[in-house]
Amino acid sequence: MLLLFITLYLLSNIAVGVWAARKVTNTQDFVLAGRSLPLVLAASATFATWFGSETIMGAPATFVEGGVLAIIEEPFGSALCLFLVGAFYARPLYRLGITTFCDYFRLRFGRSAELLSALLIIPSYFSWIAAQFIAIGIVMNVVTGIPVFTCIAVSASIVMIYTLLGGMWSISITDFFHNIIIVVALIVLAVMLYERVGGFGALVAQTRPGFFRFFPEPNLKGSIEWLAAWMTIGLGSIPQQDIFQRVMAAKSERTTVQASYLASFLYLTVAMLPLFIGLCGKVLYPNLNQDNQMMIPNLVLRHGNLFLQILFFGALVSAILSVSSGAILAPATVFGENIYRFFRPQISDRTLLRSIRWAVVVITVICVWMSTQRDVSIFELVGESSAFSLVSLFVPLTAGLYWSRATNLGCLLSMAVGIVVWLGCLWIETDHSPMVYGLLASMAGMLVGSLMPEPRMLAPARAEEVNESR
Repeated sequence: MLLLFITLYLLSNIAVGVWAARKVTNTQDFVLAGRSLPLVLAASATFATWFGSETIMGAPATFVEGGVLAIIEEPFGSALCLFLVGAFYARPLYRLGITTFCDYFRLRFGRSAELLSALLIIPSYFSWIAAQFIAIGIVMNVVTGIPVFTCIAVSASIVMIYTLLGGMWSISITDFFHNIIIVVALIVLAVMLYERVGGFGALVAQTRPGFFRFFPEPNLKGSIEWLAAWMTIGLGSIPQQDIFQRVMAAKSERTTVQASYLASFLYLTVAMLPLFIGLCGKVLYPNLNQDNQMMIPNLVLRHGNLFLQILFFGALVSAILSVSSGAILAPATVFGENIYRFFRPQISDRTLLRSIRWAVVVITVICVWMSTQRDVSIFELVGESSAFSLVSLFVPLTAGLYWSRATNLGCLLSMAVGIVVWLGCLWIETDHSPMVYGLLASMAGMLVGSLMPEPRMLAPARAEEVNESR
């Protein structure tokens, strides 16, 4: 019975894709839902950016093992990211009427910056998408007993189909309904466990000293690690295309800012539910499962009634697929708009849309393969993806918007030096987070490159055009 209802959930995603396909007449419809989403849909889609495997499975597992300090990255960093997007980035970028972040780099710094940013954005998504596929494979394996790879392959095929059909329209509509269902299921489960654990006082009494400590020890290493955790998603996800597409799909400039703020608030409230449920489960059932990532699914499976199981697993599977869909559409869009069109600037909109859809297929296949080759936690995979964009794209984006002297040379050096230093620090395993070194190197590259005389071969920066639109 449970498998039957989950199957119906999955098929409903395809049905939404078929319906949404009728609203797709051009690339803007497919990528940004025609820039017509009302506040409710825009906020729901933005909130759903990460509200999948990392929030419901990855963060609770990390929380029960390391306490509050271990989950600064998610959900607190995610809430910070969405707030900063609304405060400093959504308005000036929306006014430009662009389709991708790389379009901004072309307008502000030139075509060379557009191409390099596209080459950096696309691979930054592979770990993230693989994390979603791993999660869906594990969940479906527990529920059905079907081999993990089969579950991954079938689920990836479904998400690929409805993404191909409806694009951002499919994502926005499915996100809205899945969010409602999964939140209701989490509230029901939280209330049930709250009663069993005996209230907050009894729960706190059974945790180790310092478990709920929010600030690090007063030493250099602890402080740097704490700041790095805030920056991983808090800053690193700002220049990611999937957030850009969800926010920019709003119907107006005011709506896009409000949607960002509302999504940030939801992350500071709703995302606390999985953490509470995971901790209650660890206290009540310490031997339930050795894999803490499966704590909440196993709680529902073993201690929830059939209605709760149907509600939770159907919504969880669909939510993870929705996150996957947005993550797949983002690099596919960048490929079509900023790589394929870069070399073939005269292509028609119809050909461009076809290239984006083909990119969806290729990216899905690559990430399915990656999900079978990596043996790391969902939480780590998501952090890895955000760190990649932080050390390469965050500084050029921010400097381009708010520093008029930023140049094309500074942008290129910032991207290249940041990613090289980060990779080098990962290889030599530095004492402090490699991401910190990469970010500092990216800032230095922007500063040095922008203050140097710019070679004639590089297109001059056009800060005035961008700044006037703010």
